[in-house]
Amino acid sequence: MIHLSHVWRLMVGNAVATPAGLPDATISGFAIDSRQVQAGALFVALRGEKTDGHLYLQDAFVRGAIAAIAEPRALELGLSAWFALPDGAVRPPVGQETAEAASPAPCVFIVPDSLVALQNLAAQWRGQMPAVAIGITGSIGKTMTKETVANVLAQRFATLRTEGNLNNEIGLPLMLLRLTPEHQRVVLEMGMYALGEIGRLCELAQPRIGVVTNVGPSHLERMGSIGRIVQAKAELVQGLPPAAEGGVAILNADDPLVIGMAGLTRARVFTYGLNESSDLWADEIVSAGLEGINFRLHYGKEVLHLRLPILGRHSVHTALRGAAVGLVEGLSWAEIIAGLQDVRGQLRLMVVPGLRQSTLIDDTYNASPASVLAALNLLADITEARVEGVTSRRPIAVLGDMFELGSYEEEGHRLAGGRAAQVVQKLITVGARARGIADEALASGLPQADIYPTVSNADAIGLLLGLVRPGDVILVKGSRGMGMETIVDALSQLSQPGPAAERPPAAGS
Repeated sequence: MIHLSHVWRLMVGNAVATPAGLPDATISGFAIDSRQVQAGALFVALRGEKTDGHLYLQDAFVRGAIAAIAEPRALELGLSAWFALPDGAVRPPVGQETAEAASPAPCVFIVPDSLVALQNLAAQWRGQMPAVAIGITGSIGKTMTKETVANVLAQRFATLRTEGNLNNEIGLPLMLLRLTPEHQRVVLEMGMYALGEIGRLCELAQPRIGVVTNVGPSHLERMGSIGRIVQAKAELVQGLPPAAEGGVAILNADDPLVIGMAGLTRARVFTYGLNESSDLWADEIVSAGLEGINFRLHYGKEVLHLRLPILGRHSVHTALRGAAVGLVEGLSWAEIIAGLQDVRGQLRLMVVPGLRQSTLIDDTYNASPASVLAALNLLADITEARVEGVTSRRPIAVLGDMFELGSYEEEGHRLAGGRAAQVVQKLITVGARARGIADEALASGLPQADIYPTVSNADAIGLLLGLVRPGDVILVKGSRGMGMETIVDALSQLSQPGPAAERPPAAGS
């Protein structure tokens, strides 16, 4: 952890003496939401689209913050605190103008831009920490890859990993400030909303290894073109050190847009995929449904037969990324396989009991055309797998709108509809955009009587109450903004014994 005097030196420099009235304390953590402040924390007042963190400085101090980073407007709020000013001057709390009168009070570091100051503080702190950083980006699969890579590295190294959604220009600095001298590796998910953001994250994190999962139309509406998405993701491999300094870019050879980044990096390129031209590759992939996946792994002349507790053929790529990082970092196969067997943290997709002994595949965290296709493939794998005592496993899909696809919106939804027609026996769509999924499923041969376009989650729940029968496997998936976890919650609650299981959910649930 960081001592407050250390933060003072990082923020102000050694030219300004540490005031005698500052608390002799260690920063317990960093927060950008005053409600999350714990005793001993440093609060960062950020200006957002909906609110301004400066309005909550006093609340942060009441909750126990001993320091804050803020912009000049904080000087006008009447706070009883030390102020470290941008010109190096120090303003003591009112009534403590002399050292003799000094008593502990919060310290506010006044800066031109709170976010830039947070980033600079994190970069300076990270520069003092010995951990090797692994950066991960891509259109889909970042979080699963981050968890898998971290699970593999944790077999040998003390490893810190991105928590929650701390993967952007605000969250990643907060993660870096959690580094300690004891950490040997840090695995960082890197998201982006615009060009230059991943490049900035690389400046802060100083990754030695970079992993790119894939490039797809996620965020196309915001970025404008696939070319700009490629450009943004490539900032990771461009930010790596040269091969002579240990830099390694781990690239998906099955994605032409990713493997094309090989010429943009000074780092050594290590490829993975499902063809033998890759440095690390897999074949003979066989799904065991809910029991996991079997495949054969190739690395040079080495061949390994693996069975992993992961769901869906697309997860083989995730396993390859974890194994690739392990190999680059010198781990043994025993360590790598143990890490791949560890599924802790891989909670984006869950399988839970549903109404009338059905099975729910909860993949509601988010959706893109590629991830919907992968989920439909998993649905096919599960329903085709033989299960003792179950004579019928009917595949049903509940698919919602996919957001931020821009010019790819119509094509992306129709792509999902075409695959759904090949997999499902019943299709429910939710939302205006998802009507394109229903239309394409009909055009691709799914009978109209088996297609149910709806406009709300409540409508979908009502339909499912009449459709579901024992043995059904129900995939629920849509973009985050659709809130489709309410469908899973309703059906899983109705799976519980008792009177509630016989009642339909309340309106609006």
